[in-house]
Amino acid sequence: MNYVMESPPGPSTLINGRWRDYFSGCSYLGLQNHPALIQAATEALQRYGLAAATSRGGYGEHPVYHAVEEAAARFFAAPRAIYYVSGYLGATILAQGLRRDYDHIFADDASHFSIRDGAATAGAPVSYFRHLDAAYLAAALRAKLRPAERPLIFSDGVFPISGEIAPAADYLAILADYEGAILCLDDAHATGVLGEGGRGTLAHWHGENAAIIGQTPVYTAHTFSKAMGAGGGVIAGSAALIEQLERDSTTPAAHSPAAFPVAAAAARSLALVAAEPALRQRLRVNVAHARAGLSGLGWQLPDTPVPIICLTARPGMDLARLQAELFARDICVAHATRYSSTPAGGALRVAIFATHAREQIDRLVAELGRLL
Repeated sequence: MNYVMESPPGPSTLINGRWRDYFSGCSYLGLQNHPALIQAATEALQRYGLAAATSRGGYGEHPVYHAVEEAAARFFAAPRAIYYVSGYLGATILAQGLRRDYDHIFADDASHFSIRDGAATAGAPVSYFRHLDAAYLAAALRAKLRPAERPLIFSDGVFPISGEIAPAADYLAILADYEGAILCLDDAHATGVLGEGGRGTLAHWHGENAAIIGQTPVYTAHTFSKAMGAGGGVIAGSAALIEQLERDSTTPAAHSPAAFPVAAAAARSLALVAAEPALRQRLRVNVAHARAGLSGLGWQLPDTPVPIICLTARPGMDLARLQAELFARDICVAHATRYSSTPAGGALRVAIFATHAREQIDRLVAELGRLL
């Protein structure tokens, strides 16, 4: 079936001519239609037009892009940031820009396609380790690294279908034995959601792991198109890091930057999320309620604040039929079969938003229970 979205994405969304309870996509904080973001985009559109029609650098620098980078630096408590057209390019920028600082890439074998594509552009050896398996990574480092070689480890922070959180602290404990090691995370599904202030996976693990986390450089790519409600990607860090990425990656200067309204909305989203922690609190309450209800239907679900709930196949279960039957009841969930981090046999992916009403979550659980 072809699905056509005919309204802004939200807890209720107009799809194929009917308003439906929407538990798909990535609008975790419900910002895609937030009045403050729309106002920021509208003001930028009226003042500057649609786009610069040139790449960054030279005449392509613009106050809107500077505003995003300044807001991101404040949000992530970093001296500088670099904003680019799509979060998908973050891994490419890191793999290219850090190339002189590592010798061999090791990536989780369920990593997002963006990590695989980015690693392929760097011209370095690439090895894949078993999904979320720190012991396997340790063995791979011992087996594949030659003396004095420096590893770069790539992983999603939160995996897009399975909803699992990368064990970053475990990886860093291993990397402490390797001089010059680097950890890079694609935090697309963690930005705005996990950790203190919504700063992502590393902030989620910080606490008791602070000493370990401080030993090895960690570089994180963030995305505005999911929880943050806008578009583009950003990497925040030291002035030296951002200068290196701008100099040594071909991507920042080669791509056309985001449209002005999208960039202005991205800057506003950072200020909004920082100022309204209640958004994340409402999301956490909804996630906990949904996990409890769906666990009662027989799935073993981890107790995490991640708003992606992965319902794996069980014997005799037809996931495609369940998705279709739910859609017929005006409830939208995704049926994943081939996307990165999809478990064997596929899964129903349920996305929870801060803006979902408890009654919507209860109806999802009740209808799914009837179908089972």
